[in-house]
This record gives sequence, structure tokens and C-alpha cells, in this order.
Amino acid sequence: MDEVLSILSEIKPDVDFTAETGLIDNTILDSFDIVQLVQELKDKFDIEISPAELIPENFNSAEAIWKMVQSLQ
Repeated sequence: MDEVLSILSEIKPDVDFTAETGLIDNTILDSFDIVQLVQELKDKFDIEISPAELIPENFNSAEAIWKMVQSLQ
């Protein structure tokens, strides 16, 4: 989980990712941010994120992102 928080903080350093639960719903992360995040996750965790996983539920919070990463490992 710390790795996910670190990646997110590099993308948007001014956001408290430990508390935010609407990263997509509240447009905190835009499409460019998601593309960057997906690439960083793929590189860091050696996972393949398919288009089917690119849904708001998987990216609305750091915890949701971490759960997706764990399920893909």
C-alpha cells in the first residue's frame, strides 16, 4: 500500500490520498493522471492492467487501487 501512496503522491503531491475516496468521482485524477498511474503500477508491480479494470471503482481511492493491484499479482 505504501508503494501505491508513493506513486500517487508523485502524480498529485497536494492530495491526501490516505483520506480521499473520490479520486475519479471528484475529478482529482484526470485521464492523463490515470494513464501515468497505470504505467507506474505496471512497472512497479509487474502486472498487466486490462481495459476491463479501468473502471472508477478501481481508482477512486488508494485502497481500491491497492486491492486491484493485489488481485492482479
